[in-house]
Amino acid sequence: MKTSVIVQNLKCGGCAKTISSKISEVENITDVLVDVESAMVSFAYKNINDALVVKDKLRALGYPSIDSKNSLAAKAISFVSCATGKISKS
Repeated sequence: MKTSVIVQNLKCGGCAKTISSKISEVENITDVLVDVESAMVSFAYKNINDALVVKDKLRALGYPSIDSKNSLAAKAISFVSCATGKISKS
């Protein structure tokens, strides 16, 4: 199955690169696509629990879903994730 999550704090290609690489590491998750303009993360999953793991992982990376609180801590974490994505070579 496929789904999409609209996230907060997604601002650039560095953010997208971090999200894509970290979400692709989640078991049973494939076809990860990140659209910076719409702040949408799309992916395929095997069961609903896998999709919930992705949502939790996004929050941990500083990119909470649009229906979650966007705390100052989440904004700070996303800033670090963004910077990491920009300097990462893989």
